[in-house]
Amino acid sequence: MTDASTRFPNLRISHHPLIAHKVSLLRSESTNAKDFRSLVRELTGLLIYEATADLPTANYSIKTPMEETIGQQLAVRVGFVPILRAGIGMVDASIDAIPGAIVYHLGMYRDEETHQPVNYYNKLPANCTTDVVIVLDPMLATGGSAADAIDALKSWGAPDIRFIGIIAAPEGVTHLAERHPDVPVHVAALDRELNANKFILPGLGDAGDRLFGTH
Repeated sequence: MTDASTRFPNLRISHHPLIAHKVSLLRSESTNAKDFRSLVRELTGLLIYEATADLPTANYSIKTPMEETIGQQLAVRVGFVPILRAGIGMVDASIDAIPGAIVYHLGMYRDEETHQPVNYYNKLPANCTTDVVIVLDPMLATGGSAADAIDALKSWGAPDIRFIGIIAAPEGVTHLAERHPDVPVHVAALDRELNANKFILPGLGDAGDRLFGTH
């Protein structure tokens, strides 16, 4: 068991070499917005496969060009919740992986003075109709936005919640584990710490700005 998994039982860090390669490209300040978006999409697709490896399937009959056989299909309904705005960059890859999934939206931003999350948009329908809800946000920094989003999803009735990010800080993982120890956190990398402005170090800067070219 690694030191990170001992410190953070809810944390799942990918050790796949392709993910490590793409995260390094994502971090570089020379990576432009177009390539940054492509890398976020590629990383999300790889992380989705790892985060959904335990989803149950059901058998059903299919006919190949040769004969009838038994196939498998997902036996649960999946919903994705990107935290606006950076989470938008992870949606396309998520839908590519699970085309039948539903996408819900929660909007949050970080107050630049207090560094606390501010909720400004909630487009969840009246009732939760999905069995597994996956929260998408590239960066898990303080963990405030993710924890507040999961609060909303639990109040909504989501029975199985998971978080997928790309880079996390120890402070964010700790906060999320304290607020929601039942929610697994899947990321590509665990970085060193937050700086005074609550940005992840070494990190990659502001993911939303780099995704949309606004930095």
